[in-house]
Amino acid sequence: MSIPDFQSLTLPVLEYAAEHPDGFSVSSAREELSTRLGLSDEDYNELLPSGVQTKFANRIGWVCVYFSKALVLDRIGRGKYKITKRGIDLLKSNPGEITTETLRQYPEFVEFQKLKGTRSAKSRQIANGEEKTEPETNGTGFETPNEAMEWAYEDLRSTLASELLEMLKNNSPAFFERTVVDLLVKMGYGGSRADAGRAIGRSGDEGIDGVINEDRLGLDVVYLQAKRYTDSSVGRPDVMKFAGALQGKRANKGIFITTSRFTEDALSYVGMINSKIVLIGGERLCELMIDHDIGVTTESVFAVKKVDSDYFEED
Repeated sequence: MSIPDFQSLTLPVLEYAAEHPDGFSVSSAREELSTRLGLSDEDYNELLPSGVQTKFANRIGWVCVYFSKALVLDRIGRGKYKITKRGIDLLKSNPGEITTETLRQYPEFVEFQKLKGTRSAKSRQIANGEEKTEPETNGTGFETPNEAMEWAYEDLRSTLASELLEMLKNNSPAFFERTVVDLLVKMGYGGSRADAGRAIGRSGDEGIDGVINEDRLGLDVVYLQAKRYTDSSVGRPDVMKFAGALQGKRANKGIFITTSRFTEDALSYVGMINSKIVLIGGERLCELMIDHDIGVTTESVFAVKKVDSDYFEED
C-alpha cells in the first residue's frame, strides 16, 4: 500500500499511544505502525523532495506535534510522548477518524493554529495565481507543513525548468553549445572554461560536436553531441550514429545532450552497447542547470530551522 496521508495516521498513532500509557518514542511508533499498515520497504524509505527525511517519519512526527499542541499527547522527552487524559477521552468517544477539525474542539490547538498561520491547502495560490491541490491527501486538502513547503518548492522549480527550456529552444545552436560547456565545467569537467570552450564544436565530424576533458588533469576525455531541437525527439538512429563515431575515435565515453527528449528505443539502445553513453534530455538538462546555477540566479533563501534539544538539556 502507499503511505497514508497525514490525517489517516492520526487515529493509529493515538491508538498506539493508548497501548503504551507510560510513554513511547516516535521511532518505536514509526516502526510498529509501518508493520501494522503493511508498508513496503520502498514506501517506508520514500524520501521527501529535500532528501533529508523519509515521508513516513515526517508524517508520524507531525501527528505527534499536533497532538501535543492539542494536549492529546504530552511531550515527556526528546522524541518521546505520553497519552493524556484528554487523549484517552478522545479515544473513548470512538471517533471514526481524527482530523484537524476534530482537534479544533480544543482551544489550545485553535490558538496554535492562529500563531502558526495555517491556511487551507485548497486556498493556497501558487504559480501565477493558479489554484493547486496537493497530492496524496485523500481529498482532505491537508499535508504536513514540511510537505506543503517542499511541494511549493517543487512547483516553483518545475516552472523555472520549463522557462529555462523555452529560453534554450529560442536561442541559437551556438548559444546552446556554450551553455553545455558552462554546465559541464561547473560540474567539474573540462579543466578551465577557456580549454573547454576550444574543445566544444571544434571537431564537427562523424556525428561528434566536441570533446572535453573528463577531469581537470585531462587523464581521459568525453565526446559530446549537443543538439538543440524545438520539437522532434531524438531516436535510436541518431544515438547509433554517435556511438559509431565514438568507435571511430577509439573512445568509449560520450554525452548526448538535447533540448528535446529521447525515444524509448534510444534509451534502451545505450544499455545494450559497450560504450558508456549518457543521454540528457531537455528536462534533465534544466534540472542540472538549476542545481549548478547556470542561467539562474537566487531570488530568495529560506532557512528551515528546528529546536536544538541539546541546548536545553541541563546538567
